[in-house]
Amino acid sequence: MSGKALRDLNALPASERKSESCSKGGFTKAHSEHGILEEKQKKNTASLPETPINGDESVKTGAEVGNSEVEYIESENLNDVEDVDASLKTLLAGLESKDWVLVCEALNDARRLSIFHKETMLSMLENVIPLIVKSLKNPRSALCKTAIMTSADIFSAYSDHIIDSLDPLLVQLLLKSSQDKRFVCEAAEKALITMTAWVSPILLLPKLQPYLKHRHPRIRAKASMCFCRSVPRLGVEGIKAFGIDKLIQIAASQLSDQLPESREAARTLLLELQTVYEKCHVPSQTAMSEEDSEFGSWEQFCQSKLSPLSAQAVLRVTNIAREGIALGS
Repeated sequence: MSGKALRDLNALPASERKSESCSKGGFTKAHSEHGILEEKQKKNTASLPETPINGDESVKTGAEVGNSEVEYIESENLNDVEDVDASLKTLLAGLESKDWVLVCEALNDARRLSIFHKETMLSMLENVIPLIVKSLKNPRSALCKTAIMTSADIFSAYSDHIIDSLDPLLVQLLLKSSQDKRFVCEAAEKALITMTAWVSPILLLPKLQPYLKHRHPRIRAKASMCFCRSVPRLGVEGIKAFGIDKLIQIAASQLSDQLPESREAARTLLLELQTVYEKCHVPSQTAMSEEDSEFGSWEQFCQSKLSPLSAQAVLRVTNIAREGIALGS
């Protein structure tokens, strides 16, 4: 994970600097795109209802009215863009607009393009994702939530194609899923679930690991939950290749975490690892591998890979679960 991403997480800047450059060759194109955006902006302004001034009644600003008009459209309810070429031409300019309502429209266009024309937008991803991240950082909740929903659609459309650009998205989604605004928090949690479902665990797990030790307990908890969801997707052979010993050490470290979400994720992961270990180390009637003979039972394996206290905590978790299954049967 990049150092820049960690700096973003630990100390978010109060303001962002935006540099703009243009060449003479690109002036005509930029002017044309600007014209289209101006038309959109005029339509937005014209559509805002006027509020009369009555006595002490305050006048609502366009931004306040616009905030109530932002519609959060679920992915399955999105329609295709009317003009693909026009949408592609104005997408980046729309995402960079100073009019936040236009930015929301551009974000929804990015969602439509990723769903209905993902191959067409693939080459633009390296420019689109930083602008999504910029909207994720925006203090305006409506814009932030729209950017979160866009992130989820990007994950499901492009999966591993976004791995090189994942760090800044991951940082912001972990932050937003840990904040107090419930509707933003819920959207971010949903986006993280989509990420773990679509991005290959072998690529995602190394990205998540640094956040398991983050100083903020809520960030650790959200990262632990993502980690726990990703590991089973490796499959038995994938878990063996990644290293059961490495995974059990990670899970054991989360058992004593401050927040119950982290501890519960660790317990779930340990039960998964125990199941995989026992599948891989059932003694054969004819012969045992060197690994089987070295570690033997799950208890011996835990004691060989963990400190005495950690091994005791892990075995307590897995033994209680096993007793519960026995009683239930």
